[in-house]
Amino acid sequence: MDLLIPEIGLIFWHTLSFLLLLFLLAKFAWKPVMKAIGDRERSIENALDAAEKAKQEMARLTNENEQLLKDARAERDLILKEAREIKEQLLKDAKEQAQLEGNRMIEKARIEINNQKAIAMADVKNQVSKLSLEIARKVLQQELADKNKQEALVGELLKEVKLN
Repeated sequence: MDLLIPEIGLIFWHTLSFLLLLFLLAKFAWKPVMKAIGDRERSIENALDAAEKAKQEMARLTNENEQLLKDARAERDLILKEAREIKEQLLKDAKEQAQLEGNRMIEKARIEINNQKAIAMADVKNQVSKLSLEIARKVLQQELADKNKQEALVGELLKEVKLN
């Protein structure tokens, strides 16, 4: 039981050593420990702030990426629309050019046909004239083969000439 009841001297020396230890800890250890805790708190706060900034930056980048995607889609749609318009214009121009070329070729063929027709008609007229002259020559030759008929024909022609 003597062990459980401390003596006054022991209490005094324990209190004195505790106070001395407390003074030494407060003088040399308390400030560095508190400084380390404060630094750790600031480090954690800075890390949390950096994480929040990174989160905000990530949200901003996500929004920016979405906007860039929207812009890219809109630009793609515009390019596709312009390409369709250019294609349609090219097709329209090609059709018009083909139509003009076709009309020009038809007109050229029509002129060529008319020229060939005129040449053929002139050739037919020449042949008809030659045949007519040949027939007339043969008819006259046959008519004028007889001397009496020749004199009668000359007489009729002279009468007609005298009358005119």
